[in-house]
Amino acid sequence: MMRVLKENHQGFSTILALSLIPLSGFATDIYLPSLPAMAKDLHVSSSAIQLSLVLFMFSIGLSQIFIGSILDSFGRFRISIISLALFSLTSFIIALASDIYVIYAMRIIQGITIALIVVGKRAYFVDIYSGEKLKNYISLFAIIWACAPIMAPFLGGYLQSILGWRSNFYFLGGLSLLFLILELIYSGESLKHFNPFKMKSIVQTYSSMLKTTDFILGLLMIGICFGLIVIYSLSSPFIIERVFGYSAVTTGYSSLLSGLSIMTGGIIAKSLIKQPLVKKVITALGIQFIFVLLMIFTAPFGTNIYTLIGFTLGIHLCSGFIFNIIYGYCLSRFSKNAGVASGLTGGGMYMISSVFSYGFANLYAVKSQVLLGVANLSLILLIGLVFMLFNRYRQLNATNELLKAAIA
Repeated sequence: MMRVLKENHQGFSTILALSLIPLSGFATDIYLPSLPAMAKDLHVSSSAIQLSLVLFMFSIGLSQIFIGSILDSFGRFRISIISLALFSLTSFIIALASDIYVIYAMRIIQGITIALIVVGKRAYFVDIYSGEKLKNYISLFAIIWACAPIMAPFLGGYLQSILGWRSNFYFLGGLSLLFLILELIYSGESLKHFNPFKMKSIVQTYSSMLKTTDFILGLLMIGICFGLIVIYSLSSPFIIERVFGYSAVTTGYSSLLSGLSIMTGGIIAKSLIKQPLVKKVITALGIQFIFVLLMIFTAPFGTNIYTLIGFTLGIHLCSGFIFNIIYGYCLSRFSKNAGVASGLTGGGMYMISSVFSYGFANLYAVKSQVLLGVANLSLILLIGLVFMLFNRYRQLNATNELLKAAIA
């Protein structure tokens, strides 16, 4: 028998749902300061340990694309409970593992479980709330999600410094186990109407979206923007700890500042929402281009942690700004299939960013400020090229919509 969410538990269940939304960020970022220590302890290369993060991101991205339909057909609660249990178990397995391939397998499973949890909890609010209350909760999602890349590396840096890299995964296992117990006590099924799982109609919807050129180009843009941030996450622990000789705590602080700059970029973009899209993006790309040139060409005069982080903050602020603008465009592109569009946008972003970040980080073997700058420059130029194509097809779509309206 299906366990329905009790009305007197709705308030605490809502708090739990909000608390679980940043879990994906925690699972991604908490062990970033530990990457060099993990590589040393497991006797593997830096690229091998970076791959554990990339596999997780690709897994969560691929899963998000399809699971919206599964959750609409089979409910949220039981899937969330099973996913939390699996995430907790795999976290403890990673904490005890001594084989990198076991860690790879567990991180792939974790990506799938996190996608099921986070997408299900976002859907929870649509199930329970409506009108202004729903809008209020949805507006909190981005702010709450942004807390993870700010807090997680900061916490992870201290855990690494005091207890070692395995403590990060013991923490994730214990945290998810606590959430599992609270979910079993206070939560229940929020979905009131179950949709039949019709593969044909689902495939047709996805096919229609994937044939929409401006949507795909927008998806590519936000994936590369996020990839700029992930490249820093992958390479900065090795630069800060091995090249500059600082501790994992310092890496955590640098990631905290990076997260704050990304959030600031998003806030600025929201405040300029009425300004023309092209003007905003081109200005941001220009500023970003200046910062990356400074990162490269000031390096011969001396590099240190302050120049590395300073130029990175400017680049990441612009990335957060561009990301916010284009992400909003992609989400609103298909108003009649908002759920599917959300899953495809979020999932596609993770997949694209994981491929570009890992590919460029290893293509340039990023181990210095100069090489980080070169990798960033390559991605920024690519964003500019994609944006030119995106804007062309966006204008074409707008013209077609006006023609349709005139005919109607």
